[in-house]
Amino acid sequence: MTTQKLVDARGHIKPGVLDHPVDTINYLDYDLRTVMDKPRTRLAKHWRFNQFQFVGAMAPGWVFGLAIVDLNLVGNGFFYLFDFETGQMLEHSFLQPLARNTTIEPYPERGAARFQKGELSMAIEPATGGRHVRVSGPGNIRVDLELRDSEQPLRLVSPAGYNGWVFTRKSAGLAVDGEVRLGNQVWRCDETTRGSIDWSCGFMRRETAWNWACLAGVTEEGTSIGLNLAAGVNETGMTENALWIDGRCLRLGPARFEFDRYQPGSDWRVTTDDGRIDLTFQPSGTRKEKINAWLIASNFRQFVGTFRGTVTDDQGQKIPVTGLRGLMEDHFARW
Repeated sequence: MTTQKLVDARGHIKPGVLDHPVDTINYLDYDLRTVMDKPRTRLAKHWRFNQFQFVGAMAPGWVFGLAIVDLNLVGNGFFYLFDFETGQMLEHSFLQPLARNTTIEPYPERGAARFQKGELSMAIEPATGGRHVRVSGPGNIRVDLELRDSEQPLRLVSPAGYNGWVFTRKSAGLAVDGEVRLGNQVWRCDETTRGSIDWSCGFMRRETAWNWACLAGVTEEGTSIGLNLAAGVNETGMTENALWIDGRCLRLGPARFEFDRYQPGSDWRVTTDDGRIDLTFQPSGTRKEKINAWLIASNFRQFVGTFRGTVTDDQGQKIPVTGLRGLMEDHFARW
């Protein structure tokens, strides 16, 4: 079988939504140039290439998130759990200079991502039909989750900056099994727990700012719902916005986020131009981080909370999603 590579033999990518899996992100084959059109060296391509993976699990009583980030100058691994009953945000975040012990294999369909610092290890690994998420660390930290991936993920290649690009593979509304154990507390998945997977990489704009929304859960009528919305990134004539209904992926129009950045506890509103999404979001907990380290910087706020409103399927039927849990994000990055 022919291996499907992202970059073609001429060093080019083809922007747009992909209807086939990408086996290999062969980014070193890309014809990356400076803004004065001078070809960049392989070493320069290596240092300019950024990649990350984020996995979320959302239950009626709690939300778990985990990310592994490789920015070459620094590696970042973090995970958190927000408990709606207690209002606790339990979080752990680690940095590795020069991305030591940070690995993200360039295979979107079958690659693993791993991060280690001292006794703490994190991994997102391929499993039969999905992803296996594992964390092990001191203080009786044990995470063991298995997400059954969608047969219809959204795969998108989008131009970025003068001649860069971003590739993303996203899916949401995924069934999740397993448990999260932090110290003496345990949170177990049930039949209503749903998850999301975000696999992204590319030669991104030097400075980027975006808003992001993710929802995953089961409605009162038993419909499995997943939602991914973004504004500010991957928007050169295309979007990464998608709705999954019982595993079926439906493309959405551009998203509009309304919120007050300087009143972080206030409600958000998010809609799409096609009228398919009309939601409000009430934050309950926040994970935030500010990093200002010379060449790289990040002002990151990810809110855990509850959605209200409706999503509309391709037949025009409105589906209430009030009470489902999810995430909102406001992020500035320089990398």
